[in-house]
Amino acid sequence: MSDTSPATLLADRALLRVSGEDVRGFLQGLVTQDMTLVTPETPQWAGLLSPQGKALFDFLIWEASDGTMLIDCESEQLDALARRLTLYRLRRPIEITPVDDIGVHWAANGTDGYADPRLARLGRRWLGTRDAAPATGWRAHRLGLGVTEGVAELGQDKTLWLECNARELNGVRFDKGCFIGQENTARMHYRGKVNRRLVVAPLGEESNRTRARYPELGLMVEHRRIDDLGNAHIPDWLAAALAVPQE
Repeated sequence: MSDTSPATLLADRALLRVSGEDVRGFLQGLVTQDMTLVTPETPQWAGLLSPQGKALFDFLIWEASDGTMLIDCESEQLDALARRLTLYRLRRPIEITPVDDIGVHWAANGTDGYADPRLARLGRRWLGTRDAAPATGWRAHRLGLGVTEGVAELGQDKTLWLECNARELNGVRFDKGCFIGQENTARMHYRGKVNRRLVVAPLGEESNRTRARYPELGLMVEHRRIDDLGNAHIPDWLAAALAVPQE
């Protein structure tokens, strides 16, 4: 945790606490990330997928000082994510509860918190009290680096996890064992076949590949074939992936 500072609160984020017996093992069998990598100093980006490997929710996972897990997710998806996790709980002694007194904070630079696990250039992220002003510039900063997130941009049960650039942004581990949607995700990875990508592009006409439009930023998010990326912004981390020949 870090002391809060002015204008750092990501007001559209919320936290779920997952606690109980073997909570790390519970999440390990569900999410795309290796839960052994989650520590108080190393939050990890993860997805909860459909059995077909399509993104349902994406979030960051933190370890709290008491060993429970804190899921940093979209506030609008908090209840839906809690319900989904509860379905998988079955009879396990696991509790899934919202956290009201802790907020998610961000700064483009500085020394507070920890580097975003997706891409260090996204800035610093930490958990703290909610008595700070809302941060400004996060969305523009994130999209400027070509990073997409959330149901509006990733879609819900619409986009395969690797098409969300999860491999390039450290959102999946292929040596961790099984997770929901693992079979199709691993097959795509080992065959080297990711035919479409979520990309950020200059604002244009809406089409059937458009996911989100941000007129105030002059940007939009689209789901495009890799052989038809057109005027999409291709950051260096994505360019490196696209340079690898498809099998």
